[in-house]
Amino acid sequence: MPPAEGLSSTPTKQPLFSFGVITDVQYADIPDGFSFLGVPRYYRHSIQVLRRAVKKWNDLKKLKFSLNFGDMVDGFCPKDKSLTTVQKVVDEFCKFNRPVYHMIGNHCLYNLTRTNLTALFNIASIDGTAYYEFSPSPAYRFVVLDAYDISTIGWPHHDPRASAASMLLQSKNPNLDKNSPAGLLGLDRRFVAFNGAMGEEQLSWLDDVLRDSSDRGQKVIICCHLPLDPRAAAPEALLWNYEEVMDVIHRYGCVKACFAGHDHKGGYSMDSHGIHHRVLEAALECPPGSDAFGYVDVYHDRICLVGTDRMPSTEMVFEP
Repeated sequence: MPPAEGLSSTPTKQPLFSFGVITDVQYADIPDGFSFLGVPRYYRHSIQVLRRAVKKWNDLKKLKFSLNFGDMVDGFCPKDKSLTTVQKVVDEFCKFNRPVYHMIGNHCLYNLTRTNLTALFNIASIDGTAYYEFSPSPAYRFVVLDAYDISTIGWPHHDPRASAASMLLQSKNPNLDKNSPAGLLGLDRRFVAFNGAMGEEQLSWLDDVLRDSSDRGQKVIICCHLPLDPRAAAPEALLWNYEEVMDVIHRYGCVKACFAGHDHKGGYSMDSHGIHHRVLEAALECPPGSDAFGYVDVYHDRICLVGTDRMPSTEMVFEP
């Protein structure tokens, strides 16, 4: 991951705009636990991380908005408390006095329906979808992807998007427990039920947005709960059809960076087309007193993530 000291290369230059970032808060009012890999998870402390993030963001008057990369609450949250728990976390985000843009993660879908989530997250949705775009300045466009467009979670069983996901998992993952990657090799370990894919309509929409951005001379930042580059994340965390998505992205020269969550340890890579991939560290895995959030300064020629504590700062310089 690029060193934090690289940020000193632009000490006097003012950014075009700045925005806050956080991911995988996964709050639940339950005792601390562990991931499937044995990594400690601090379910009650995570909302404290969010509160400190919001305070920091409010103190930074230059921030134009913030991005939440999904998994607001944990799947272990008692189902009879799901709605009030999600609302509690949403209320914390609302204490930030500028806009917050949300993504839907798998843990969100374990707790509430897409209709509930898109309403709570203020996502303008068509038929339950959660992908959208916005432009905070004439020079930049943000594209927010729906990583669970094709998924076994979040859709009714009879929905064709759920059926397509079930068929894919049946063909790729022989395990009875489809959340288990046991026996799967290499990048095939991504074919687990807690991941998902983008469908044809969303891919076509992405192509249209990127073509329009290229025509307008805009730079694009892609945001997705699931990572899109295997060098930035574990195979188990990747979007099922990340290659197909990146093929669309690589058709155009406008995309400069892809941000994601989901893989709690975080990561960084730059792909063969010079696109930066930054997977953000999870708020959930911060021991009491520690943090994982940050903000991003956006320039014409680079973006600079200024991280806090467990989220390392990262300078991402665009190739000419």
